[in-house]
Amino acid sequence: MKAKKLFYLLLASVLLTACATEQRHYRIGVSQCSDDIWRDKQNAELRMGAYCQGNVDLCFAAAYDSDERQVQQIDSLVNLGIDLLIVAPNQVVTISPAIDRAYDRGIPVIVFERKTSSQKFTAFISADNHEMGRVMGEYVATQLKGRGRVLEIMGLKGSSPAIERDKGFTDALKAFPGIELVATLQGDWTEPSGYHVMNEYAGDYDSIDFVFAQNDRMAMGARQAFLEHGSRLPKFCGIDGLLGEGGGIQLVRDSILEASYIYPTHGDQLLQLAVDILDGKPYKKETSLMSAIVTRDNAKVLLMQGEAIQQQSGYLDRLHKKADSYLHRLDTQRVILWLACGFIALLIVVFVLFYLYHLRKIDLQRGHVVNTLWNLKPEDVPEKPEVKEEAPAAESTAEVESDDDDEPVAVSHFITRFKEVIESRLCDSDVSVEDLAADMSLSRVQLYRKVKAITGSSPVELLRSARLNRAYQLLLTTDKSVSEVAYAVGFTAPSYFTKCFKEEYGLVPGDIRK
Repeated sequence: MKAKKLFYLLLASVLLTACATEQRHYRIGVSQCSDDIWRDKQNAELRMGAYCQGNVDLCFAAAYDSDERQVQQIDSLVNLGIDLLIVAPNQVVTISPAIDRAYDRGIPVIVFERKTSSQKFTAFISADNHEMGRVMGEYVATQLKGRGRVLEIMGLKGSSPAIERDKGFTDALKAFPGIELVATLQGDWTEPSGYHVMNEYAGDYDSIDFVFAQNDRMAMGARQAFLEHGSRLPKFCGIDGLLGEGGGIQLVRDSILEASYIYPTHGDQLLQLAVDILDGKPYKKETSLMSAIVTRDNAKVLLMQGEAIQQQSGYLDRLHKKADSYLHRLDTQRVILWLACGFIALLIVVFVLFYLYHLRKIDLQRGHVVNTLWNLKPEDVPEKPEVKEEAPAAESTAEVESDDDDEPVAVSHFITRFKEVIESRLCDSDVSVEDLAADMSLSRVQLYRKVKAITGSSPVELLRSARLNRAYQLLLTTDKSVSEVAYAVGFTAPSYFTKCFKEEYGLVPGDIRK
């Protein structure tokens, strides 16, 4: 009893431990306001973070700078049943109602990189855009030695990074009265917008000493417009400081841009914040990401370090894909294995059922033989049996007609005597019907007629059935070989015995012991 209780306690503890260590699976929606190389990098980091977590599914959506599309995408993610929403609002005001709807439905919301006009969010994570604008303003003024004409190209109108970078930039220039901000043009973060607004600028190109674009792509678009205009080429700087071919750090190293500013993506940190919120762990409501200016003094070193990190990241990504491919193949093989095992199990069940059916059939056949002769009762005999098969032609009709009528008592005595005669002659391979008839003090025709009338079988058939029945019992109860059993029950050839046995029971003798 104590052992039984101990078993149940151990079982309960194992189950409770399994339940306690089981991780909950999360579905996280990511609503990006646009699709560009900066967000591609961040999405890759989010995916890597999800892979490391192991219990997170990510659902990505990109609005391509459309307020209406982003509102629809956020509502769709909420209806999909996400556990948490990560969102970079396209504009401050227009996206807030959709974010509020998600928050009001109890879904935690992380706002990153861009702000919302509402306070209905769980956490906010971003670099300091005002600080970026301020540092770039000081850098430009310092490069111009406190005197010069500057042009600014802003990002998407109404987006918080554009508003805050502009404020930081203009605040910095206030300390340098010799710096003139000749124009503030409105772009939308894309390179074509930088080219377009600069190309349409009606002022004096030659009087501009420095162009500050709020990201590197718009700076490159404006630079292209200057090159096509054929005027004096001013200095250019931007923000993003991305690695890779055509990234801000490389552009600074190659002296195409004077400076850039690293705007960190940190998708891994963003995902960790999301998981901490879902797991109920402590977290900061507002997190400021570290960033730094990129100049020609540090661009080469930063690029080398960044390329090494990218190489390792690419290596890890390839390993991730290989692992996913391996796991997919493993899952496929597991399914195939289970199907194969199921098919084999089905075959085994069918075989067992067929074998049991066959054994039952054998038992019924064997029971029929026994009931035919050994268990036949006098009352089972018809009062006036009809003999359909004629007696052998060799015997005289008179001899057939000399038989007495079959009374029940006589039938019972006849059956008992006939069983004794057959049992005594089972091992005699030379016994004939004449021998059996002689032992019964009857003629061959009389024996044939009476046996046929009572059992419906001939004496030879009953003798063979009795031999096979005895052989069946010997096979089950002794260690004799098939040949020894055949000879023991009166068969002269084991091969003929096997043939008769299979006809009688549907199995060869060797299968009985199996």
